[in-house]
Amino acid sequence: MSVLKVIEILGNSTVSFEDAVQNVIDEAAKSVKNIKSVYIVDMQVTVNNNKIKEYRVNTKVTFGIID
Repeated sequence: MSVLKVIEILGNSTVSFEDAVQNVIDEAAKSVKNIKSVYIVDMQVTVNNNKIKEYRVNTKVTFGIID
């Protein structure tokens, strides 16, 4: 039997959405072990002078607490 837990984490990047998600994973991994998946709930960007300034993601990170 496996038991999983889901936490919601917001991430950002000035490079790309993919980089924003990787930042979420990197930061979560500092305190959470056994990450199984990341679900992207929402994506958005901030704009300045008609250029993308920042990529933002709202994610749900799933990790195992009992395998």
